[in-house]
Amino acid sequence: MRALMSVYDKSGLEELARYLLEMGVELISTGGTEEFLRNAGLAVRSVQDVTGFPEMLGGRVKTLHPAIHAGILARRDDMKDISELDQHGFAPIDLVICNLYPFIEGVRDPATTMEQAVELIDIGGVTLLRAAAKNFKDVLAICDPSDYSEVMDGLRKPGGVRDDTRQRLAAKAYQHCAMYDSCIASYLRTDEDLFPQISTVALEKVASFRYGENPHQLAALYRDLASRRLTSGIAEAERLHGMAPAYNNTLDLDVAWGAVRDFNAPTVAMVNHGNPCGLACDANLAEAFRHAFECDPQAALGGAVAFNRPVDRAAAEEIAPVFFEDIIAPDYAPDALELLRGKADLRVMRAPISDGRVAGGQLVDLDYRRISGGFLVQTRDTVPEGALARDVVTTRHPTLEEVTGLLFAWRVVKHVRSHAIVVARKLAVVAIGAGQMSRSDAIELACEKAGARAAGAVMASDAFLFFPDAVQRAAEAGVTAIIQPGGSSRDQQVIEAANHAHMAMILTHQRHYRH
Repeated sequence: MRALMSVYDKSGLEELARYLLEMGVELISTGGTEEFLRNAGLAVRSVQDVTGFPEMLGGRVKTLHPAIHAGILARRDDMKDISELDQHGFAPIDLVICNLYPFIEGVRDPATTMEQAVELIDIGGVTLLRAAAKNFKDVLAICDPSDYSEVMDGLRKPGGVRDDTRQRLAAKAYQHCAMYDSCIASYLRTDEDLFPQISTVALEKVASFRYGENPHQLAALYRDLASRRLTSGIAEAERLHGMAPAYNNTLDLDVAWGAVRDFNAPTVAMVNHGNPCGLACDANLAEAFRHAFECDPQAALGGAVAFNRPVDRAAAEEIAPVFFEDIIAPDYAPDALELLRGKADLRVMRAPISDGRVAGGQLVDLDYRRISGGFLVQTRDTVPEGALARDVVTTRHPTLEEVTGLLFAWRVVKHVRSHAIVVARKLAVVAIGAGQMSRSDAIELACEKAGARAAGAVMASDAFLFFPDAVQRAAEAGVTAIIQPGGSSRDQQVIEAANHAHMAMILTHQRHYRH
């Protein structure tokens, strides 16, 4: 038997190589892998000794030769294939142990140039894996060091590695190559080609969940490997305390994390069942937490709470008496973490906050949503603050305090399920009307929840107000100013209703639907 070894990740390689040598397997290798094995004192034959040709083009051409690929692709039960090998003096290769250059890791660094990225594209390794996987009945294609122990166990048994294991390893090798190629294609694609005719998504499993949204559903969490972002939010989060998050916990954490990352000031967001139920900004996290919790204490219980700053002891003391299932922040002070770890029913997560830089040319992240038979794909709802229209359309202009509250509420409303209404005062949400089938119901719900706290507050609507009675209901509740996209055929009637109530109104000419 002969094994070809050509790996970038050398984890577990020495143990595997020693085992194969003990079994009488001849090792063939090249480049850094060959040097690694020789330094470990292991007998290895160089690829160029097998091919009769030296490495060429600065190492770009090493294994691309019939002596290698004929040895991998020859069908052992086809006498014509075996005869051709003999005719040319080639011998079969029975194991291909290969993983690829770190293209994905390399291009995540925004300092990586296009020239450097191109040199990270593996050609020979992908070809080796694809060839071995095609001939999996006779050749083992091994791309993941975590599979080495299973392969060694299989080789010890009579009959060798089982057929179903060979097929599974072949599928894994093809998936490894497909993922790699997807990331390269994503990197080379420009913003002008965001939605190509054919598209693939490279995903890596982070965790398996006990169940999905409901106990009878299966679920897992995957990381988007093709993302150019230096960090990927929830998919990169680290659990510091508590049980592993479930599917629904992860959804709430994602909404909460996305909301707080939208603000520069110290911010706290509370989310339950996919909708914010409290959000506030303040000079410190403890105050922001108090104001966020005041929005809807009942709805916040058992939900997720997110912070966009490291949690200090003062903030942790505010959290401790309240029942939350999940908390996420960029970090925790040691004494704050010690306090939070004292809560057995709390899951403490830490996630890095990206500085927004991206590597390569593609600057736009995409959202994918599953539908029957396919996917809906769109760019994320991220509009630069400077691009926001602030068209005052009422006789009365908003005060400075109202403008502050309106812009705050407008940023919050994009994180709320449509139809969405947010009532806010200064930099704290007072009440939310979320996920209603009609905007009138959303306004009614928000005003009812706000109660007396709506007096002197402002309101944001994720889409245009279609009827004047929406303004009338807000005015009755005590709301003094409204921000909304506009664009309805009844805009003038809505504006007149605001003027009649002596309210201020800003049109943004953009909406924030979140279905």
